Amino acid sequence: MRAGASGMGMTLLAPTRALPASAQVPAPVEVPVQAGARSQLLDTASAIMREGDLVDISLSDLAARSGLNSALVKYYFGNKAGLLKALLERDMADIVASVDALLAKDMDPQAKFRRHLSAVVDNFFRTPYIHRLLMRMIRQSAPEEAQRLADSYLKPLLVAYERLIGEGVAAGVFRPVDPQLFYFTVIGAADRFFSARLVLRHCSLGGELDESLRDRYRAHLNDFVVAGILV
Repeated sequence: MRAGASGMGMTLLAPTRALPASAQVPAPVEVPVQAGARSQLLDTASAIMREGDLVDISLSDLAARSGLNSALVKYYFGNKAGLLKALLERDMADIVASVDALLAKDMDPQAKFRRHLSAVVDNFFRTPYIHRLLMRMIRQSAPEEAQRLADSYLKPLLVAYERLIGEGVAAGVFRPVDPQLFYFTVIGAADRFFSARLVLRHCSLGGELDESLRDRYRAHLNDFVVAGILV
């Protein structure tokens, strides 16, 4: 017996009618894409992290500072993690390329190494978050991605130190040292100093980490570090 025909209080459901596709799924909200917005988001994220001594950002701060809709982060990078990864890869690719260019130069080993140390200081002055962000990404990534990041951005620098120091040893101006440990000595010193931006104002070094203090630290690191490996 059909439901609703027995008089027992059951009702027959009327067949449903298919809704138009436009009524079933809300139309996606369109976010206007501005020329140069991707680079602007990366530049703004870099500035926020540099000024705040951070290795993270708030999307609301990013939107307010850049004047761009935060939905563009999803459009260009997928999510905030994708944005930070893109920022890391942009900055680290520039660093690796500059080191490769220096290695290709025919220079006195000591002069070449001093130029490299100066570049290290300049890089940390511009992007003080860079090494901490790389370490964070490697720690938090899946093993395959962590290995890719290390192979792309960490190992080339370790190899570069082997060559920089090896050239000096071969020329008789540097004493043999472990190049990988020496890399972490140099990077650790620069990272520690330039991540103290918000602390220096309470010290007697001049208050703000400006170009003048950067230049003082560049000269100090060069003299201090190079003296440690000279024959």
